[in-house]
Amino acid sequence: MSQRYLILSTSLRPNSRSHTLALEAAEHLKAQGIEAEIVDLREHTLPLCDGGACYGDPAVNEFKAKLIEADGYLIATPIYNFDGNSALKNAIELTGKDVWTSKVVGFLAAAGGRGSYMSLSGLTLSLMLDFRTFILPRFVYVTGEDFDEDGSMSEEVKERVGEITSELIRVTSALRSE
Repeated sequence: MSQRYLILSTSLRPNSRSHTLALEAAEHLKAQGIEAEIVDLREHTLPLCDGGACYGDPAVNEFKAKLIEADGYLIATPIYNFDGNSALKNAIELTGKDVWTSKVVGFLAAAGGRGSYMSLSGLTLSLMLDFRTFILPRFVYVTGEDFDEDGSMSEEVKERVGEITSELIRVTSALRSE
């Protein structure tokens, strides 16, 4: 049974460190013979979630269709104000239970400092309670210290990205075999 994974890159900045993590994760998945696609929010013009008319927006329907068939996701996000960025939260609200229910999700987070390590806890709890999403119990968390001046990541971070992609495959496979 083939597996398909999406890496949701949520930073809207050019030269994003979280997008660099997404690229690395895609390479790790492809090296394992797994179909992986990066969905970059910079390439989608999504409306703000208003709890009503936004759900009928053609851009939302197109975006949702792109995500819905994945077996699992890695979410690459910057950390702003001790949480994932607002573009990520908006994308989750727009796509809802059809995309996130019973899916395996891991996180690749890029932050300004080491003190925000636990900042994704609220978002992961929301996904688990609202949609019964399976959250990988580890995630990749990096700061600017983990990158060279040219923007390339350390070998240690590359190893951690490899570990989370393997864990995503392992957990998804285990859940699908039930």
